[in-house]
Amino acid sequence: MKRVILLFVFGFLLMGTAEVFGQRFVYTPKNPAFGGNTFNYQWMLSSAQAQDTFEDPRSAGRDQFGRGRDPFSDFSESLNRQILSRLSREILERQFGEESLEAGTYNLGDYQIDIRNSGSGLVVTIVDNVTGATSTIEVPFF
Repeated sequence: MKRVILLFVFGFLLMGTAEVFGQRFVYTPKNPAFGGNTFNYQWMLSSAQAQDTFEDPRSAGRDQFGRGRDPFSDFSESLNRQILSRLSREILERQFGEESLEAGTYNLGDYQIDIRNSGSGLVVTIVDNVTGATSTIEVPFF
C-alpha cells in the first residue's frame, strides 16, 4: 500500500514539474485587419499583388494615363457614325418623300454603300471594308 501511495505522490510531482517547463500558446494574428501588427500591412499587400493574375476588364485598351484609344481612330469612327446617320435620314426622307434616291455605289470612310431599286422597294447594302461585315436593309415602297 505504501508503494501505491508513493507512486501517486511521485506521479503528482512529475505532473507539476511538467507544467512548470511547459509554455502557453497565444494566438497573434498577422493581418492588420484582424488586429495584427500594422507594419505587416505593406508586406501583405505587395505579396497579394504579386500573386494576382487577374486583369481588370475595364482597363483593357487603355494607355498608362487611363485614356482610351488613339484620338485619330476615335475621330474616324465618329465621322463614320455621323455619315451613316445622315445617310439613313436621307434615305428615309427621299424614300417616303417626293424625290427618289439615286442608285449607285458610294465609298464613305471604311464603308462601301450600295443602293439599288428592287421590285419591292429600295435595297441598301453596307459593307465594312475593315472587317468585311455586310448589312442589307430593305425599305419597302409605300
